[in-house]
Amino acid sequence: MRAPIGDFDTATPAPDCLDELTAPVADAVRHWSGAVPAEQIIYVETDPQWADTAVFVEHYGRGLLERSANCVVVAGKRGGETTLAACLALSTTKVDVNGVVRRQLSARKASFASMDTATGETGMEYGGITPIGLPRDWPLLVDSAVVDLPYVLVGSGRRRGKLLVPGKAFAQLPGAVVLEGLGV
Repeated sequence: MRAPIGDFDTATPAPDCLDELTAPVADAVRHWSGAVPAEQIIYVETDPQWADTAVFVEHYGRGLLERSANCVVVAGKRGGETTLAACLALSTTKVDVNGVVRRQLSARKASFASMDTATGETGMEYGGITPIGLPRDWPLLVDSAVVDLPYVLVGSGRRRGKLLVPGKAFAQLPGAVVLEGLGV
C-alpha cells in the first residue's frame, strides 16, 4: 500500500499491524467507532535516527512539515487540583498553553506535563505520544487547522513509526474539543 502523504517504504492500515503499536493505541484502534473507518488510519514504519523534524521531513518528504501535528500533554492547576489534558496542533506552531489551554481548562496555571507524567499516564513513549489511545477522561484540545487537513502525520505511541490519520477523525476522539488558535 502507498501512504497518502510522504515517502515511506511501507504503509499498513493500523488494524492490520496492532503489534507495532503500544497497548493503549492498539486498543483504541481495535475498538475504533468513529465515522472515519479504522482502516483509514495508516501506520508507517520510520527510523528513530530521522526523528528530528528537519531531518525527518528531508528524509520522508518536505511536504510533511505542513501536514504534521504534535501531541503534547499539559497540566492545568487550580486550587490544589491538577487536570491533565492533551493538545494537538500543527508542528509548525506552538500550543498556546498560557492562553487558550489555560482558559479551556479553567486553570489558574497551565504548563507542559513532565516527561514522567506524560509517559506514565499515557503508556506511550516520549516523542511518540499520539491522541489515539489517550485516557478517555482527558480533554483533548485539537487545533481546527489539524481537523481541516485530509491526512495528518502524528506519533504512533512509540518513537519508531508514525500514524497517518484523516484530520476530521481527531474531532471524533473521546474528549475532543476543536479550538481556533490553539496553535500559534
